[in-house]
Amino acid sequence: MLFKKFAIVAAVATTLAFVGCAKKEAPAADASAAASEAASAASEATAAASDAAAQATTAASEATVAASDAAASVAQATDAAPAASQAAQ
Repeated sequence: MLFKKFAIVAAVATTLAFVGCAKKEAPAADASAAASEAASAASEATAAASDAAAQATTAASEATVAASDAAASVAQATDAAPAASQAAQ
């Protein structure tokens, strides 16, 4: 009888220990999945930042070309102004 009670107590303790371990592994799996998702999001953010930087570089280059064209137009207008002034006199 004593042996039977001891076997039951051991079985209950083993079951509780197993259930406790199983519950501890689930959060670890969740944390691993969350870390994987965070890494994926960081990768996507890096790609988006790289694309934004490339677009900003392109826009800056286009603005520089436009400013250069505008400066050339102003220079031509400045050169043409004295000739027009002399022609009007």
